[in-house]
Amino acid sequence: MVKTWRWFGKKDKITLAMLKQLGVEGIVTALYDEPLGQVWSREKIRDLKEYIESYGMKWSVVESLPVTETIKYGGKDRDQQIEVYKESLTNLGKEGIHCVCYNFMPVLDWARTDIYHENPNGATNLYFSWPKFAYFDIYLLQRKGAKEEWEAIAKGNGSNASKAIAGRDLMAEIEAFKAQQTPEKDFQLVDDIVIKTQGFVAGNFKEGDEKPLELFRELLALYDGVTKEDLQRNMKTWLEAIMPICDEYDIDMCIHPDDPPFPILGLPRILNCDSDIQTFLDAVPNIHNGLTFCAGSLSAGGHNDITYLAEKYHERTHFVHLRSCHIFPNGDFTEASHLGGRADLVELARIFEKEEQRRKQIRKPTTQDLPMRVDHGMTMLGDEDKGYNAGYSFLGRMFGLAQVEGILATVDKELGIKYVQPGFFKD
Repeated sequence: MVKTWRWFGKKDKITLAMLKQLGVEGIVTALYDEPLGQVWSREKIRDLKEYIESYGMKWSVVESLPVTETIKYGGKDRDQQIEVYKESLTNLGKEGIHCVCYNFMPVLDWARTDIYHENPNGATNLYFSWPKFAYFDIYLLQRKGAKEEWEAIAKGNGSNASKAIAGRDLMAEIEAFKAQQTPEKDFQLVDDIVIKTQGFVAGNFKEGDEKPLELFRELLALYDGVTKEDLQRNMKTWLEAIMPICDEYDIDMCIHPDDPPFPILGLPRILNCDSDIQTFLDAVPNIHNGLTFCAGSLSAGGHNDITYLAEKYHERTHFVHLRSCHIFPNGDFTEASHLGGRADLVELARIFEKEEQRRKQIRKPTTQDLPMRVDHGMTMLGDEDKGYNAGYSFLGRMFGLAQVEGILATVDKELGIKYVQPGFFKD
C-alpha cells in the first residue's frame, strides 16, 4: 500500500521536508483555508498539488472535501450545494486527483472526551469516556431529552451503546463526575469535545469560537425530525448526483465510518456496523462509491469484527486507516498501539496488500494503488508541547508508521512482493 500522511497544509508545523525523510510517499490533505460550501478552484488545487510534488511526493487523497450540513439533512439550498460540490470535484479530477475521503456524520466528525489520556508507558492517547460524554450532553450542552435517552441506554435498551456499557451504573457515574466538576474543568471538556477535535479542519467549529455550545445547539436543531432513513436517502441523492463526475475522471469516493461507531447526541448515524456498510454500498452500486476502511473507528465498537469486515469489503475499499482501539471492561475505549488493540493490523495488511495486487491487474492506472495512513498516534517525547492538532502528533505517528511499515515489509515477503523502502536506494 502507498504510505501516506495527513498533512494540514503549508501552515502545518510538520513540514513536507520532514515527511520526506520518513519515507512518506503520498500526502493526505485538503484546502483547509477554503470556507465551507465554496468551490475549490483549479488554481488553488494546482498550487497545492505542485507544492507537494516539489518534495517528491504526490497528493494521494483529499481528506476532506467537506459535505455541508444542508446536503446531509436536506436543507433548502441542498441542490445548490450539490452543484458546488460537483464543481469542486470536477476541478480535482481535471488536476489529476483521484481519491476523496469524506464523512456523512451530522455536526461532529469524531468525538473524544480526553485528548491527553495517560498510558502506562507515560505517553498519552485520545480516549472516550461514556460518563464524561453523557455529562457533557446532559449538563453542558443541555440537549432536550438527553437525560431520558441516557437513562434508557443505561437500563439496556438493546442498542450497541447499551451493550457497550452493560454492567456499569452509568447514571451514578455521571452524577459522581458532576460533583467533582468546576467551571474550569467544564470549559476544558467543551474545548476537548467541540474545538480540539473539530477546530483544525474545515468544519462547523473553529479555534476561537466564543460560544461553541450555542453554535452546537443551532446545528443540532437542523436535524430535528431527521431519521436514519432520511439521512440514508439524502446520502443516496448526493452520491447519485456526483457519480457521473467520478466515472468521467476516475475518482474514488470513500466514506469514513462513524467515529465512534454509535449514535450520539440524538443524531442519526448511518455507518457504524456491517449492515450499515452493506446498505450504503447497495444504495449506489458503483465501484467509485466505496469505503475508507478506518480500523480504528470500527474497532471502537465491540459489535464489529474488524477482520471479517475487511475480508467482506476489501474490493470496495479505496483508502485504509490502519490504527486500533482498546476497549476497557467498562466500555470506555482508547486508541491503542498500532500492534495492539482489537484490530489485527497484521491480518488487515495481508487482506489489503492482496487487494492492491488484485486491482493492479484490472483497474485503471489512476486508481490501482491503495493508499494507507496510520491515522492517529500517541503523543510522546515532547509532542504535547509543539501545538500539533489533537491526535496528529509527529513522533507518535512516526512511531506508528514505523510499526506498520515493518508489518507491510513482512507481509510483502510472505506474498512474494519485493518491498522497497521509500527514500532509499533501489536495486
